[in-house]
Amino acid sequence: MNFIFFGSSQFSIYVLDELALLGFTPTAIVTTPDKPRGRKLILTPNVVKSWVIQQNHVRPIQQKIKVYDPAKIDPAFIETLKNDSADVFIVASYGKILPKMLIELPPHKTLNIHPSLLPQYRGASPLQAAILNDTKSTGVTIMRIDEEMDHGPIVAQKDVVVTEWPSYESFEEMMAREGAKLLASILPEWVAHKILEKEQDHAQATYTKKTKKEDGLIDLSGDPYANFRKIQAYHQWPQAYFLIDKDGVPMRVKITEASFTNGTLVIEKVIPEGGKEMSYKDFQSGYLNKK
Repeated sequence: MNFIFFGSSQFSIYVLDELALLGFTPTAIVTTPDKPRGRKLILTPNVVKSWVIQQNHVRPIQQKIKVYDPAKIDPAFIETLKNDSADVFIVASYGKILPKMLIELPPHKTLNIHPSLLPQYRGASPLQAAILNDTKSTGVTIMRIDEEMDHGPIVAQKDVVVTEWPSYESFEEMMAREGAKLLASILPEWVAHKILEKEQDHAQATYTKKTKKEDGLIDLSGDPYANFRKIQAYHQWPQAYFLIDKDGVPMRVKITEASFTNGTLVIEKVIPEGGKEMSYKDFQSGYLNKK
């Protein structure tokens, strides 16, 4: 089976790794262009392109994975993909809207791995939303992409139950791998036309928003469990933080590690603005007692 994979984030990497373990490797990958990074603004590939480069180092020439990183998906690029003769396109955290001409190009259309039980939590941040809303009965969805965001018919779903909230990074990996396993289990039947898709109940749709840096602010006097969930949800970015007064100026203190036990939020590690990571106890004695 020839498929082309669209992705650009760490979530995409977990999906690719799990698919490879299950015997599914794309013939080509479409990702986003290199971006200037660091103080010298050197053009640097994203994690997905780096993954392809690493994979191709150990592959024979005839098994090299093609990689495309177009600035925009125009008719010329779609024609290029047409020449690759893929059976199906797979999308997992690509980050761009795909035009109708592209999603309908392969004979078995374009499938997306979405880490929620659609129509719940459509949009940019379903994983963060699940943690913030304490949605422990969650899951993954394989849907056929249409022209609207997370709107297409459902091909398969799998329930996932969370007992305790891990950090965002751990939750992301778990859900990505569950999504890849579900995709691998249904892909042969999908291509063989043995699966009937099901329209979403659009009246039940809920939506997530793009996370902003300010969303990480917490009030330490507020609900401790809500604060813990915010710390876990924003552990990767923007990181939860609180503000203290430092010589008459608000100072941001990022929370990098915390736990929730017996109804109590325990902050374990922080990074004071302009400082290095330290234990919360050291921060309290070194900063709070001298403010």
